[in-house]
Amino acid sequence: MKKAVFVLSIFSSILLLAGCGKHYEYEQKYTIDNNSWSYQDTLDFNFNISDTNRIYNLYLEIEHEDSYAFQNLYTQIHTKFPGGERLDETLSLELANKTGNWLGNCSGSICTLLIPIQENAYFNASGDYEITLEQYMRENPINGIMSISFFLEKTKNTR
Repeated sequence: MKKAVFVLSIFSSILLLAGCGKHYEYEQKYTIDNNSWSYQDTLDFNFNISDTNRIYNLYLEIEHEDSYAFQNLYTQIHTKFPGGERLDETLSLELANKTGNWLGNCSGSICTLLIPIQENAYFNASGDYEITLEQYMRENPINGIMSISFFLEKTKNTR
């Protein structure tokens, strides 16, 4: 009986810890072939919004080699809204601080950084959204980028 209670308490603890991570409404990861991202390799993230009263946070996660040659990563972000409208933005993703130290978590030769690209956002229309991301550096292809993920987090807050 004591053994069963012990096993049950261990199992419950594991379930509790597994549930403590963030839950994302949408998430998608692209692995970059040969860690070499070219202009032609656009990344498309498609998701549906049904709750227009909810507040959301949008994140990009960049996984790169510690030998990546730049402090930042310039990108173009193209957003297509349900009504067909488009919004195009240039965004510099800062991967290192001014002294050259990598931001985020590095383990061995791999660094991972979660970057909020828009916090406390809301969507005016329900429907299908498409975010397209492309590298916008002067160098093509850009070497040292291993993967890029997009996360859409639905908060408890409403507008």
